[in-house]
Amino acid sequence: MTKREFAAEFVEVHVTDGIGTLLLARPPLNALTRQMCREIGAAAEELGQRSDVNAVIVYGGHEVFCTGDDDHETSTLDAAEARVAGAVCRAAVDAVAAIPRPTVAAVTGYALGSGLTLALAADWRISGDNVKVGSTEILSGRAPAEGAAARLAAAVGDSRAKDLVFSGRFAGAEEAVSLGLIDQLVAPDHVYDEAQQWARRFLDSSPEALATAKAAFGVR
Repeated sequence: MTKREFAAEFVEVHVTDGIGTLLLARPPLNALTRQMCREIGAAAEELGQRSDVNAVIVYGGHEVFCTGDDDHETSTLDAAEARVAGAVCRAAVDAVAAIPRPTVAAVTGYALGSGLTLALAADWRISGDNVKVGSTEILSGRAPAEGAAARLAAAVGDSRAKDLVFSGRFAGAEEAVSLGLIDQLVAPDHVYDEAQQWARRFLDSSPEALATAKAAFGVR
């Protein structure tokens, strides 16, 4: 049975038989605004507090996971507002990383800039074999938000992270796997189904034990 447990303007939470889905719902690109980041943080907290959720899927829909910050909004911000926006985005990513359950990002289409950072906040990443990922902020004349470069470096190492950040280039599916940005490739139409399969492995586990096990890895 599927229940919509949380619904804001751009983010929804659905719970189905012990699996929670945090759904980004700002088509066509799921570009992140300050409001959307606040909603992601609230949805992550909601899922983290649920005793009937054993695993969580972060999903952007069939077409695009997330293309990063909304350039239209970003271009209107002064320096002080940009710092606030960066802090709001970081809080959203940190909230996803802090969900005390196994989490998987189901990545379709593109995961770029802060969208890639959001995917890296999950414990596992499954994508279609046509995915494109990248730390692309520099292409818009910006640097990654605070903490984003460190999260990227934790996944791929300093040298590879610097290459991605300084160039802003896209990496295809095979390279993304070799770098450690993606853990599993599947056919594009099967991304969410495979994420559900991954999540189902934890349905018979104690939520408290899962939370303790995840905490053993520390906060990243």
